[in-house]
Amino acid sequence: MLTVAEAHECIARCVGPLAPVRMKFTDALGLRLAEDVVSQVDSPPFDKALLDGFAISTADESASLHEIEMVTAGGVAKNAVSSGATIRIMTGAPAPAGADAVVAWEDCQSLDEQTIQNPAPKTKPGAGILKRGTSFHRGQVVLEAGKQLGPLDIALLAEIGQAEVMIHPQPRVAVLPTGDELVEADQPLGPGQIRNSNGPMLLAALKSVGVETIDLGVGRDDPIDLRERIARGLECDVLLVSGGVSAGVKDLVPSVLAELGVKEKFHKLKMKPGKPLWFGVRQEKGRPALVFGLPGNPVSTLVSFRLFVLPTLEAFAGESYAPPVTKPAKLAKAFTHRGDRPTYFPCRRVAAEAGERSKVEPLDWKGSADLATLTRADCLAAFPPGDYELAAGNTVEILPL
Repeated sequence: MLTVAEAHECIARCVGPLAPVRMKFTDALGLRLAEDVVSQVDSPPFDKALLDGFAISTADESASLHEIEMVTAGGVAKNAVSSGATIRIMTGAPAPAGADAVVAWEDCQSLDEQTIQNPAPKTKPGAGILKRGTSFHRGQVVLEAGKQLGPLDIALLAEIGQAEVMIHPQPRVAVLPTGDELVEADQPLGPGQIRNSNGPMLLAALKSVGVETIDLGVGRDDPIDLRERIARGLECDVLLVSGGVSAGVKDLVPSVLAELGVKEKFHKLKMKPGKPLWFGVRQEKGRPALVFGLPGNPVSTLVSFRLFVLPTLEAFAGESYAPPVTKPAKLAKAFTHRGDRPTYFPCRRVAAEAGERSKVEPLDWKGSADLATLTRADCLAAFPPGDYELAAGNTVEILPL
């Protein structure tokens, strides 16, 4: 059996960014740029008024200034500011020719409806004006390759007129829970049956990170049915099969995958929960399809998804593959560990004193099928293998859920 670290190394060798595609910038939220974005314009594109006021020349020595025009945002002054003259201007409008400052209305003294006392002696050149190209200039890289686009980046793309961008697309992921015992949530339970919870959980987890999903339904413990569904799933970038990968009589998934050309990379890991995890790759026409055979128990499925599937999806979408990052926290109560495998134990954060490190409380978890307890967890504590007891206050590494 591989260790968790060895499994990460194996997966990292099998995954890389998908080929870049060109996409409308409005559809690229959350995706990573495949190339630098270079602005073809200056920002602002002209000397711009930063406030509502009067455009003046600070070199004008006139005692008073006569208002000759008013210009609003979207308009352009027809006249230039000359000696003894001023132009009323609104925020965002281009500074008129001859003006080197804008003074707020409230800072100007009116002499009559069209005349103000000249504020030039108290005004510095450039006041109230944002010069052309101050934010960035034509030919400047404004967004670097690899950046994940957020709402402000979308706004910036709109500002510079970049209607399309080259991005790394999100992978397409197929989900296939398996087992004769599974029935859907709206169906009554028969003898020996349980409801399909892994399928909805995985589809929801994938939706939460913005990937395109394919729901393959429930695969029955029948080679023909599994083959048809798995074949469809292999048309995607990633196939998540839940159940059927352990050592039971009806655990048919690995053999069906092998028949369809999927090469096993590892099966079973030194971890708890999630020991039966299966991973393989099919290469066809230069395109890899990665397959995760996730354990059937829901907690094992979620832990395996958090540890291995999420980093894989991120690598497909343009990031470097990296194991999830843990954070230190203190135990809020004592904990006893037994076993020769590292355990990822459901915990929840609890209030800590000011200045203290985060605190976590291990939950009363009853094993891999205990989904109800997992709903109260917001992190997993990574306990190393061995038989030992940890007192409250000991530091552990936690993985946010």
